[in-house]
Amino acid sequence: MAHDIVFFLALDDEAAAATYRGGPGPDFESVTCRFIEPDSAIAEWDMFFAAPSAEAPPLARLHGWAWPEYVIAPVNDGVEIFALPKRLTLALADASSAELDELAGRWGRRLRAEDGDGMTDDDLPAVLRGVARLAVSAVSAGGGLYSWSF
Repeated sequence: MAHDIVFFLALDDEAAAATYRGGPGPDFESVTCRFIEPDSAIAEWDMFFAAPSAEAPPLARLHGWAWPEYVIAPVNDGVEIFALPKRLTLALADASSAELDELAGRWGRRLRAEDGDGMTDDDLPAVLRGVARLAVSAVSAGGGLYSWSF
């Protein structure tokens, strides 16, 4: 489980990769959270918009979903950078408040079932709303949406 996660905007994969040492700084528009697995979160969000449902998907279905692409794969230091799929960025940018709330509820139920008391204490609806705002910026500016985690 990643301790520190930053969802951020970058012009392209090269600019995102440049954040490897120390993460995106104040020059990058970002949203932070803690104690989640960014790759499974990204896959679950993508799955939700492809096939909306209030129920969390079975783990076998989630694990069989298309996972985000690495910009930087983890090595000994544990840092990884993912590019969010373009279709997810577009879906988040177009999402209604109700869709984001439904997704946050579903995501939270899955995290509670998997992690119990070790679950993140972040406000998951606020995290999703923040990432959706970043998606709007990414779509309008032509950049990409990424996650950096340690």
